[in-house]
Amino acid sequence: MGVLSHLRVIEVGSSAATSYCARLFADFGANVQKVEPPTGDPLRHSRPLTPGGHSVWFAFLNFNKSSLIIDATDPDATTRLAALIEDCDILVDGRDVDPADCPPIDIATIRSQRPGLIYLEASWFGHQGLYAGLAATDSTVRALAGLIKLTGPVEGPPLHAPDFQTGILAGLWGFIATASSELSRAQGGTGRSWSLSIFEATLSLTEYLIFEAFECGDVMRRIGVNRFWPSFPTGIYETKKGWIGVTTVTPAQWRAFCDMLSLPELRDDPALVLNEDRLQQMEQIEQQFIPRLKARTAQEWFVEGLKRKIPIVPVPEISDLLQDAEKKRRGAIVPVLIGEEKGLTAGSMQRLTLTPPREGGRVPALGDQQDLVSSRRHLSGVASVSSGRVNSDQLPLQGIRVVDFSMGWAGPLCTRTLADLGADVIKIEAIQYPDWWRGLNRPAGYIADRMYEKAVRFCAMNRNKRGITLDLKQRRGIALAKRLLAGADIVVDNYSVDVLPKLGLGYDVLRRLNPRLVMMSMSAFGTDSLHRDCRAYGSTLEQGSGLPTVIGKAGDPPGMSHIAFGDAVGGLNGCAAVLVALNHARHTGKGQFIDLSQIECMMPFAAPWITAHSVSGMPPVRYGNRHPQFVPHGCFRCAGDDGWIMIGVTDENMWQRLAVLIDRPDWATDPSLNSVEARRSVEDQIETAVASWTLARDADQAMSDLQAARVAAGVARRPIDLLNDRHLRSRTFLQDVERALIGLHPQPSMPIREGTGPYTIRAPAPTLGQHNVEILSGLLGLSVAEIVQLERDGIIGTVILCERELEKK
Repeated sequence: MGVLSHLRVIEVGSSAATSYCARLFADFGANVQKVEPPTGDPLRHSRPLTPGGHSVWFAFLNFNKSSLIIDATDPDATTRLAALIEDCDILVDGRDVDPADCPPIDIATIRSQRPGLIYLEASWFGHQGLYAGLAATDSTVRALAGLIKLTGPVEGPPLHAPDFQTGILAGLWGFIATASSELSRAQGGTGRSWSLSIFEATLSLTEYLIFEAFECGDVMRRIGVNRFWPSFPTGIYETKKGWIGVTTVTPAQWRAFCDMLSLPELRDDPALVLNEDRLQQMEQIEQQFIPRLKARTAQEWFVEGLKRKIPIVPVPEISDLLQDAEKKRRGAIVPVLIGEEKGLTAGSMQRLTLTPPREGGRVPALGDQQDLVSSRRHLSGVASVSSGRVNSDQLPLQGIRVVDFSMGWAGPLCTRTLADLGADVIKIEAIQYPDWWRGLNRPAGYIADRMYEKAVRFCAMNRNKRGITLDLKQRRGIALAKRLLAGADIVVDNYSVDVLPKLGLGYDVLRRLNPRLVMMSMSAFGTDSLHRDCRAYGSTLEQGSGLPTVIGKAGDPPGMSHIAFGDAVGGLNGCAAVLVALNHARHTGKGQFIDLSQIECMMPFAAPWITAHSVSGMPPVRYGNRHPQFVPHGCFRCAGDDGWIMIGVTDENMWQRLAVLIDRPDWATDPSLNSVEARRSVEDQIETAVASWTLARDADQAMSDLQAARVAAGVARRPIDLLNDRHLRSRTFLQDVERALIGLHPQPSMPIREGTGPYTIRAPAPTLGQHNVEILSGLLGLSVAEIVQLERDGIIGTVILCERELEKK
């Protein structure tokens, strides 16, 4: 029995996002029933395939579910489906992406009769806005979201992975919406109805770059494979054996990297101290250190980098992941049965230690539950669903308290999402060591001008929270933290694994203080990993995930997709994990420890290659900008300066419309080109014709013409373009927020909505120590005199200590 075994989930329609959302429920024991047409979910036929003809993408998205066939042509199809839905707790609906021959459903009527039902519907762009109803694929959405144009060689084309990304990101958001609703319902509330925009969910990866563009202006360009603004080096390099991922962000890391490679002239050059300076001299710097890296193996450099506290990691091949005993022990790689074929795939990354997820499972055969009667009386331990109603203004997580020890992006995104959903999040910093996203380097005037209050990226990740300062290196600071934790539901940290335990705030201490507390550590590799001490950024997580080795064409070096891919992914997985654990705590009164490995959270993006290789034993296919299933598919140059458009043809009818549009009606009427295999044989010729057509048009005109013909296409946008994106503006996705010392600045909404508009941002990010008095007095009952003394002693404060003051301590 899993922690969510009391839930019954029905999944209709076909989309990767809703399939992944439902699979996350199945991971923790929910009874997930997938409704399919007689021909099966279209994703059953998506490539790549196993030798037995099974889709590895479908397998990853659907193991541990059951399958029910409902034929829309049957007279009682709608009645049967309505009965199923009326008997479930959660309905996950992907029909807007692909209806998959699903019978019609009157959701409004069902919800009026079953107010406890939780409903999630997913669409590519939402039902309102400029892009609503556009034809789309994973890659065209990523192009519009600013995730393609900055990647790849300077001259182009931009480089991207096949379509295995937006479904995971959006699926996590869908799970967050529905799992938070279950918590609310369990407290006597009604069910909630959510809409999920896959496009907006994908912007979770772009947020950081959007707000850097807002703050710094038009500074981002494509600067080469494995090169990304604003840090250098942040890439993948060849060694004597294997590839190594390197990230240097701070001056100390740069100096340590140079020392490791015996390059004192680079280390001591004052013109190379800062990232922005090194970016100007990338070629010259790489010419010096690349030959040095080839002198030793990736594993040897990894060991050396650990000693020097450099964020550095070997870049594994897919075969390396499959042989990694630690990944299997931790459940990151799990067995999966696909028909008669045995394989391995990416497991659940929400590693709850008391109520762990299932470790692997079976992919349902089409209609494998057809002979079972759909009735709740056949399910043991099913909780009754409340039909009570709550105030419509009450947020799902209202009444939940979170203590937030996290910094940067991943942890703060997790806790920001909890705060957006109504939790009271108390962010703890120290005047000695504030959140490093307030400013990494401290130039002249940094403290005097309060520049640490002016970082838009910090404000974007910490809205809706309350902030206090506590020096956790002082006894009274620890004592106050413990008092806060005694009344909390959740505590989150993304420090190195030993930081809180050494301060006396490890889970072994806190569970005695508060048995119902859910504590999550968000480290790079996991608290029990052999590599637990490895320093990491979001780039390190992508480098170590296996994904870069399948990006690009055969013979290309492993390719990164993002400056910090792993950060947002870790944050969303962390949020999903604490919601599951909190669900258990609310039912049982028992908290638990969550050992989240952020590098493992990246592995689902490589899952199709992991599974395919595990079954066939053949090396993973690298598709470049082509696609295992769609022809043509790629990023094509348009008129103007660095204009590009992403095009993906998903079926025979779309191919025929494209052929007519590009003035090749002979292709449209040639039946021999209707199949993907036939078009694959002349793919070069097709791509040449498409490229000739796009080159004569600017990117926006090309997209307009293609979408008018119902061909999936999306302009390759830059992050700065999204600040004024007409679709996002029409949906109020970017909300303007006023904050002290910054003024009016944009904030992203969540991609999940309960109505036509987003949740309103209730409060800007706190200034340093803004809520010291409010929390210490209001929550902990300290007197004014006690608070004044804490400030005198440097335990709390509202101004960062300068480096000279730190040295005195």
